[in-house]
Amino acid sequence: MSIQDEVDRLIDERPGRELLHPDYDEEAVPFCDFIYRSAGTSASYLLTTDAGRVIINTGMGWEAPHHQSLFAAISSDPTTYIITTQGHVDHVGGVSLFRDANTRYVAQANNPACQADDARLPRFRAGTALRWFPKLPQQIRDFAERYPGVSKGQDVPTPDIVFDEQISLSEGGLEIELIAMPGGETIDSLAVWLPRHRIAILSNLFGPLFPHFPNFNTLRGDKYRFPVPYMKNTERLRALRPQMLITGRGMPIEGEELIDACLGRLHDAVDYVHRETLAGINAGKTLNEIMEEVELPKELRVGLGYGKVAWGVRTIWESYTGWFERRSTADLYATDPNIAISELAGLAGVESILERARARSQSGDQATAIRLAEAALAIAPDHREAASVMADAHQTLLKNGGDVSFWENGWLESELARWQKLAGK
Repeated sequence: MSIQDEVDRLIDERPGRELLHPDYDEEAVPFCDFIYRSAGTSASYLLTTDAGRVIINTGMGWEAPHHQSLFAAISSDPTTYIITTQGHVDHVGGVSLFRDANTRYVAQANNPACQADDARLPRFRAGTALRWFPKLPQQIRDFAERYPGVSKGQDVPTPDIVFDEQISLSEGGLEIELIAMPGGETIDSLAVWLPRHRIAILSNLFGPLFPHFPNFNTLRGDKYRFPVPYMKNTERLRALRPQMLITGRGMPIEGEELIDACLGRLHDAVDYVHRETLAGINAGKTLNEIMEEVELPKELRVGLGYGKVAWGVRTIWESYTGWFERRSTADLYATDPNIAISELAGLAGVESILERARARSQSGDQATAIRLAEAALAIAPDHREAASVMADAHQTLLKNGGDVSFWENGWLESELARWQKLAGK
């Protein structure tokens, strides 16, 4: 099997929709004789040293007691360092639970700014997350019963040590280098590099799934991420020549040649989509035209379980040109486009609209079928036949590839349940 075949095998072994239901370890999983994992919404890692424990990422506040319990079974030494690879809530939420008297929390200098961004939209973020993680409320209740009396509050920690580009730590004979890699999922992303062992702990730097196309825009709602810093990060990591890569989900990827081939494939795939999108913009093509046209060549195949090429095109397009597509004057004003759609739907009538929607659906154009059914629902919100068209279109999308991407699958399943309920199915 060639090394490129190995990359393809890795892609096939790590599908995306499983991310909807994070599996928790019942015992800490050893990756080597001093690194252990406790899986969760984002995995937490324990590094044992002769001088104490190093904890990398702490999970959400409500799941941190589980990580703490699993790691306590491995080592009861004090925690000397806590490191977070990014400032998202599922990495920083349990910092206070792991702190001991002399613990130092280390993060990249943009960590406070990243946490501040999350703090500005707490209700919005919590609400949208449930579309993709519907089992979380039950998981929170289960951990509350399993770990009574343990604090499960969500921490908003202040780092004791911050750095801009790179910092070296030495603890109990273990050399640790933290390297800033902004532009992963956040502006404070970093790689934990263990130079003697040539191990890189990345968590979600390139997304939790590896090697999958990056998610430059999350459907749950977050700031854009950008291809140029992403490609720079792949180049910096390749220069380190890691022998083991520890990503946000799954077991480590091992072997210098395989890791380099994966990083090279990811770099070249993003570079291709970036260049093709810019070429389309310069050629005067519309956003929809570019989204439809750009596809990865066979030799640049990467996983599509997290980000999708068409979504990458859209994010690149908007990142470079802004939200105004220069197609309609109406886009400059606050008037809801559904008002005009409702006017047209009233003229056409619900039955004739749904007839066209069914025809579009049968021809394979589910997106247009959905837009037509939405127009009918704009004037008849409880129309069961319109809801049935919506449910069928979402079901068809799921059957025809919509179940590959974690984000697309989660949205389609959520909408399918909504429309099936209204349709009485």
